[in-house]
Amino acid sequence: MCRWAAYVGEPIFLEDVVSRPGHSLVAQSLEAAKCPTTTNGDGFGLAWYDARPEPGLYRDIYPAWSDPNLRAICEQVRSGLFLAHVRASTGTATSRNNCHPFAVGRWSFMHNGQAGGFEGFRKRADMLIPDDLYPYRKGATDSEVLFLLALAEGLDTEPVSAMARAVARVEGLSRAYGAAPHMRFSAAWSDGSSLYAVRFSSDEQVPSLFYRRSETRGGFAVVSEPLERDEEGWKTPAPGQVVRFDRDGSLELLPFV
Repeated sequence: MCRWAAYVGEPIFLEDVVSRPGHSLVAQSLEAAKCPTTTNGDGFGLAWYDARPEPGLYRDIYPAWSDPNLRAICEQVRSGLFLAHVRASTGTATSRNNCHPFAVGRWSFMHNGQAGGFEGFRKRADMLIPDDLYPYRKGATDSEVLFLLALAEGLDTEPVSAMARAVARVEGLSRAYGAAPHMRFSAAWSDGSSLYAVRFSSDEQVPSLFYRRSETRGGFAVVSEPLERDEEGWKTPAPGQVVRFDRDGSLELLPFV
């Protein structure tokens, strides 16, 4: 499994989420508390929004705790909306193309979870990706398939429903050709204006997801586990409940349908 964190609100340095807190994302890459895999050392990635509609993207295969370039970027880059991810592979290769977040145009996406038995139906899943989007299929993960299918399903106009349809299509393949658990899905995605996050599962083992409003900046941190060792002040959405955060500090709860 993987760990991830995102932020939306007034611009802050990426280090305020990624590396500076006591249980920051970098700390979680070494010792996660809320997933079976405590070490998440199969690469990392950042996607951040600034002056252009498309996000900046930095990904590499090194463990997050050992890359000085990651710390240097996080110490210098300030953003009002960013996504960060540390990876623990569930079977696919450790490569830059398999590292999250993924980005196409203005959209970025990152994921923690799995589609059970994906290797047994990966070709079928790839064949669902339309020809115009298939050039963006750079890696081999189920996460990238989910993202590209969501784009195909109309992410630009229906950012929640399109993602829900993509998840349903891949879960259907897992039920037909894969293995249980058919879908475990904790994800965040953004178009640079809003940030969406959800946790969902086809069984009772729903991945963790937390969010909290910053008392000083008015923005929101959204994480797969809290940035401190305790959970005080952090809220958890119900399974199948999407949380949409906007740059103006507003929040909306939506069904994942």
